[in-house]
Amino acid sequence: MSNEPNEAPSSTEGGGGGSEEWKEKGVALRAFFYIAGTHLFAGFIWLLFYLGEHAHK
Repeated sequence: MSNEPNEAPSSTEGGGGGSEEWKEKGVALRAFFYIAGTHLFAGFIWLLFYLGEHAHK
């Protein structure tokens, strides 16, 4: 541990430092993955309907 008086607290200690920017980046990244995952899931469902419509009996 350092005795530096101006040392910024880590993100796990809560508050200060750059924790708000870190949280904003985390929210943006999570939103990106949720949106991308939802689109992939919707595309998969669309593919199932498309294949089902064009299935030969």
